[in-house]
Amino acid sequence: MLLPPLREGAEYQIYQIYQIRFFVILVCFCARQQFGRANGKDASMINAEKDILTTADTAKLLGVSVRTAQLLIEGGTIPSWKTPGGHRRVYRADVMALIESGGRSAPAPTSSTVVIIAAAVRLAQYRELAGQMPECTAEMFDDILAALVSIGAMKPHAIIVDLEDAVAELKPLIESLAENPALAQSRLLAVGRPSALSWELPARVMRVASPGEAMAALRKWIGGDEEPILEQDGLPYPIALNERQRLVALERTGLLDSPPEEAFDRLTWLAAQSLDTPIALMTLLTPTRQWFKSRIGLDLPETPRSWAFCNHTILQRQVFSVPDLSRDSRFADNPAVRGEPGFRFYAGAPVHDDEGFVVGSLCVIDQKPRTLDEREARTIEALAALASDEVRLRKMDRKLREMQRAKDRARP
Repeated sequence: MLLPPLREGAEYQIYQIYQIRFFVILVCFCARQQFGRANGKDASMINAEKDILTTADTAKLLGVSVRTAQLLIEGGTIPSWKTPGGHRRVYRADVMALIESGGRSAPAPTSSTVVIIAAAVRLAQYRELAGQMPECTAEMFDDILAALVSIGAMKPHAIIVDLEDAVAELKPLIESLAENPALAQSRLLAVGRPSALSWELPARVMRVASPGEAMAALRKWIGGDEEPILEQDGLPYPIALNERQRLVALERTGLLDSPPEEAFDRLTWLAAQSLDTPIALMTLLTPTRQWFKSRIGLDLPETPRSWAFCNHTILQRQVFSVPDLSRDSRFADNPAVRGEPGFRFYAGAPVHDDEGFVVGSLCVIDQKPRTLDEREARTIEALAALASDEVRLRKMDRKLREMQRAKDRARP
C-alpha cells in the first residue's frame, strides 16, 4: 500500500485527505515528466526544480549548519509545510531562489528595540517598567527631534508616545509615524486617557490608558503567537519571551563556531585582568550549547546550555552577579559548581547586536567566593558594551560585502 492502513472514525477522513493529495501530486509529477519529454526537455531537470528537501538537504544546499537552515525555515524565510508526521519540507526551487537573490529576500528579525517618547517627568515610570522586560532594549526621549533621528536609524519593534502632556504638539508626530511606510512593521502605541484626546488616532495606532497597559501590550507582542522554540517546562533555566527571534539574530551574526578573533580575545583578557579573575569568557547561547567565542583560563570550547550561568545574564538589563554559586539554589547543583572546576563567583553583562537582541554575554568567573563592587560592575558593563560594538561592526561588514557581491553579479 502507498499509505498506512486507514483507521476508523475521524482519522479515516484525515487519511483520505492525505491519500487524495498524494495521488494528485503523483499525477502532476507524471504529467510534468510527460510534458518535459514532449517538449524535448530533460525530465530530471524538471524534477530538480520541484524537488522536495528536508532541513538537512536545505542546509547542505545553502552551505550552512542544519540549525541555521531550521531557523530560516521556521522563521518563514524559506516557504515550507509540514508532513503528516510533523516534519518540515521545502521545495528546492524556493531554496535556489533565496541563493540567487543573495539572501536579499530574507527578512531581518524584528528589532527588539522600543522607542518611548514622553515628558521628562513621566520617563522615570517608563524606565522602571521597561527594566522588568529584559527582552527589549528601551530608548527613551523627551525630545521629539532626537526620537525621530533614533527611529529612522533603528526601525524599532514598537514606538510608544505618551499623550499626558503636550497632546496637540504630538498629533503631527503620531500621524507622520502612522503614515511612514518604513515603519510598517513597527507597532504604534498612544498612552493617555480618552478624555485627553480631542482628535481621532490613526487606525493602526493602538491606544491604552496607562504606561502599565502599554508595557503589558508590548510584552504580548514580543512573545508573539508562534510556538516557543524551547519549552520552559522542565528546563533548569529561564528563557526569553522572544527566544526564537533571539536565536535567529544570533545565527545572523555569523559568530557561532567562528575562529578566534583578537578583538574579542583582547576584551576577555582585559576583563580577567581588571577584575583579577582566573577565567573570563564571551559566551553565545544556542538552543543546546553555550559556545565560547573567546575564553581566558578555560580549556573547554563549549558546555551544554543547561550549565550556563549566562542564561540568567541574557535576561538582565545590567550586570548579573552571584557572590557564591554554591550557596545559590539556582546554581548549587550545576556540575561546574558541584564538581570540578568548582566555580564559586560569577559576574556577567549582556552582549547585544545592532537590533537590540541579546546574543550572549561577557563574564568573569572565580573559584573562590567574592563580592562585586561598583567599579568592577561598571568595568564589566563597559567591556560588554565594547563587545556589542564588535558584534555590530562584524554584522555591518557582512552586509557591505553582500552588497558588493550583489553589485558584482549585476555587472555585465
